[in-house]
Amino acid sequence: MAFSQMQKISAFCFILCMVVIISTHAEGAISCNTVYSKLMPCLSYLMGGSNQAAVPAGCCSGIQSLYTAASTTPDRQGVCFCLKSGAASLGNNIDTNKAATLLSKCRVPFPYKISANIDCSKIQ
Repeated sequence: MAFSQMQKISAFCFILCMVVIISTHAEGAISCNTVYSKLMPCLSYLMGGSNQAAVPAGCCSGIQSLYTAASTTPDRQGVCFCLKSGAASLGNNIDTNKAATLLSKCRVPFPYKISANIDCSKIQ
């Protein structure tokens, strides 16, 4: 069944509104793709078990970069939600003890305890 002209205009307006809303919301925000790419060097450390004792330099530089970029509360909350989502997709493959100490090992001041139960909406 073909769309009528009015249905096409309505669909176009709806899509246009969604694009405007999403782009306005995303302005200044850090995308999950950015978070994941910055933290990719950390995966070998977090998933390597006890074999890898030292945190890779690329991991710490990625964390520092994210810490600097996340300058607002919405940015920090967004990064938190991305981290929770990414960690959930990796399941039990992450060494939670290493994850909990990663920020301090990279000398990044973060006043919240990193865990799967962190409430990202409470991050300031």
